[in-house]
Amino acid sequence: MRKALSHLRHSDPVMRQLIARIGPYRIEYAPADFSTLVRCIVLQQLSGKVAATLYRRLVESLENGGKVTPEALLRLPEQRLRAIGLSGAKISYIRALAQECAEGRLDLARLEAAPDEEVMRELTRIKGIGAWTAHMYLIFALQRPDVLPVGDLGIRVAVSREYNLARLPSPAEVERLGRPWRPYASVASWYLWRSLGDGAGLYPKEGPST
Repeated sequence: MRKALSHLRHSDPVMRQLIARIGPYRIEYAPADFSTLVRCIVLQQLSGKVAATLYRRLVESLENGGKVTPEALLRLPEQRLRAIGLSGAKISYIRALAQECAEGRLDLARLEAAPDEEVMRELTRIKGIGAWTAHMYLIFALQRPDVLPVGDLGIRVAVSREYNLARLPSPAEVERLGRPWRPYASVASWYLWRSLGDGAGLYPKEGPST
């Protein structure tokens, strides 16, 4: 991690100031498993507080002691999932993911050693899993060091603030500004999330949705 921080400090003066302001790198990783992908889907387009509440309700609804597995989720009736507060779209996404894993078409254990590009392809072919969810899984579950979630609203807001931009940058602009961060874009992303002061990322607290 010392190498990553040194690279970011020397390659980008804005990032150097951000690291000095935020302090040590203390990312919170998640298990590289089905439950983390479900959490990512629940989190899509929701504030951290709402997403945390929905995920907790989901865990409490499972009849296997709260273990989030494909089989346990597929046994939950749709009406129960709706009662939790999940939208129809998210229910279909979670069920599609559970079906893929239960039937062996998606092997999450195999993805642990797969290149980033292959992980993106495998995950985004599943209904309801887009680039944002795949990026979150790469960063927070697979611990990949060079992922830049250019479509994440929190990242775009942070870039706009830290780089004094007149408007919200497009994903392409974030990619361009982030070139100096490579090959440690994940670390830079964490500092950008932290700059918002709301715990954005995979484990957001109250604050703007990402």
